[in-house]
Amino acid sequence: RRGEMAKSTQLIDNEVFRAYATYTAIVLLKMMLMSLITAYFRITRKAFVNPEDTASFGKGENAKKYLRTDPDVERVRRGHLNDLENIVPFVGIGLLYALSSPELSTALLHFRIFTGARILHTFAYLIPLPQPGRGLSWAVGYAVTFSMAYKVLKTAWLL
Repeated sequence: RRGEMAKSTQLIDNEVFRAYATYTAIVLLKMMLMSLITAYFRITRKAFVNPEDTASFGKGENAKKYLRTDPDVERVRRGHLNDLENIVPFVGIGLLYALSSPELSTALLHFRIFTGARILHTFAYLIPLPQPGRGLSWAVGYAVTFSMAYKVLKTAWLL
């Protein structure tokens, strides 16, 4: 079936698409969790960027001391931004990849490695783990997305 794209009516029965949907949901939920972790760190560190967020801690000059940056909050934010930079491309390219009729075992390998790499990347950012752990987990996820993009281009344009 090389060179064929899946039909939209077949998607619900397509094992590769179901795997894509499963692993995409996992990484998107992980990315959403980063918002909650950021909020948790902002509240526990009392470090806010908007004046209205400080209302619970006082008024006027007293509240202004909570308008600040905190290294822990910024670290979580950077991890979340990294998710946005890597998970969003995975979602788009992964969909095209799932539609390019890859072998199920190969698709599962791509999806599982990417998901594992992003979860490891999050732990490496939040704990923090020493380098090169975070860098390697980023590189593995990036390589998986690139591999899927190559397969899509090869299938769609017959490269």
